Amino acid sequence: MKNIWACSIIGSFIIIVDQITKAVIQDKLYLGQSIKVIDGFFNITYVKNPGAAFGFMAGANEPVRKFLFLLIPVFACFWLLYLIWGVRNKNKLLCFAYSMILSGAIGNLIDRFSLGYVVDFLEFYLGKSYFPAFNVADSSISVAAGLLVIDFLIEFKNKKNATNSI
Repeated sequence: MKNIWACSIIGSFIIIVDQITKAVIQDKLYLGQSIKVIDGFFNITYVKNPGAAFGFMAGANEPVRKFLFLLIPVFACFWLLYLIWGVRNKNKLLCFAYSMILSGAIGNLIDRFSLGYVVDFLEFYLGKSYFPAFNVADSSISVAAGLLVIDFLIEFKNKKNATNSI
């Protein structure tokens, strides 16, 4: 049961940091303003993202965007809660990864419901090649995806070792 509490605390922390950073960006920068942090590599840039990750489907019509970016993510959050509950005492890594995805989804859903778009501001680039701007919630989801891959590889190795020892 302690895994669920640890994951809840970490997830809450991610949501709080995500919302605070977005509020600071909206308060201190104007839309499109960019501040060089590491010249040639990293800027803080205020971007409104009406689409999915990295602006995907930003130009879709409003009913489609509402369905894809409000309704489906709410159901996904309930599904993630179900997954977290299922692995809470069995697999710490999966519990943590699902919690990070859930907290990232909640952080972005807060923006979508309150603003109609997601605030993005972390912008990495090399020369003239830019990676689309993202935020703390997106980072949490991306790190969690990496943890899911690691968990998959660990499970695959464990099953392979179990098969070889027979």
